[in-house]
Amino acid sequence: MPTDRTTDFLRALLVRQLTTWLPTALHRARRATVALAGTDAGGAVAALQLVAAHADQLRGRQVTVLVLADGAPDLPARLGPVEAELPAEVTVHLLPGAPDRLPVAVKAAGAAGSPLFSFVDVPGEVSRELLTAAANGRTGEVLLHAGGSARHALVAVGFPLVAELAPVLTDDEAAGVIAFGSRSDRSLEAVRDALWAVGADLGVRYRDPAGATVDVAGDPDLEPLAQALLAELRRGGPRPVTELRRHTLTATVYRAADANRALADLLDAGDVRRDREAGKLAGDELITPS
Repeated sequence: MPTDRTTDFLRALLVRQLTTWLPTALHRARRATVALAGTDAGGAVAALQLVAAHADQLRGRQVTVLVLADGAPDLPARLGPVEAELPAEVTVHLLPGAPDRLPVAVKAAGAAGSPLFSFVDVPGEVSRELLTAAANGRTGEVLLHAGGSARHALVAVGFPLVAELAPVLTDDEAAGVIAFGSRSDRSLEAVRDALWAVGADLGVRYRDPAGATVDVAGDPDLEPLAQALLAELRRGGPRPVTELRRHTLTATVYRAADANRALADLLDAGDVRRDREAGKLAGDELITPS
C-alpha cells in the first residue's frame, strides 16, 4: 500500500506527463486513449480535470479514459462531478478490477492503432501481458510504478526507449521503481523533466543505477554524469550528441539538457573533442574521447 507521500508523488507525476502527452497525441491522431490502472481516486480525478482543461483542442477528436479501480467504492461518486463537466468528445469507462485487466480494457475500448498512454501502479512485478497491451503495437507508451525493476520486461515487449529510476522520498523512504517505455525521444525527455520538476517540488531524490542518490533541487552535480558519458565513449567509441543525450536518459537519472552541460565540461577539461571548433553542440556532432 503506497504511503501518502508516494501517492502525492505519483499523482503529481501523472498530471505533468499527461500535460505533455495529450496535446501531442491529439495533434497526431483524431482519437487517443488514456488508461489509468491502479491509480488512486485523487489521481483519476486529476487526470480527468487535465483532459477537461484541453477542451479547446478536442474539437473533431475523441478521447477515451479508462479507469481500472480495485477496492475503491467511492470512486464513482468522486468522478461523477468531473465527468459532468467533460466535453462530449471525452468518454470515461470506470471498470472494476486490478491493473492486470488492462489488456481486456484496452481491447474493449478499441484503442488499437491510436495513441495510448498508460499509467500503471502495481505493488509487485508487472506481467508481460499488461505491458504488451500498453505497447499497443507501436502507438503506446507507459509510465509505470512497480515494486521492482521492469526495464527488461519493457524491452522484451518492444519498447526501444526505456528509462528507470528509484525515487527516494523525504526521510530516505523508498518508493519502488518508476519506469517508462516509449518510442519517442521527446517523450523520454518530457518524463525525465517531469520527474525532476516533481522531485524539486516535493523534496524527492532519485537513486541512479550505480546506487548513488541524486538531489534534483537546484543545480545538480554533473561530475557523475560527465564520468558516465566519458566511460560510455571510451567503451563504444565516438558518438553523436543525440545518442549521448539518449544514453543519459536511459542509463542515468539526469536530464537530456544536463548531457550538453556535462559534455561542455569534458571539452573544457580536454577529455573529449568535437567535430566543430565552436558554437552550440549540435545533435549530429560527433564527440570523440581524447
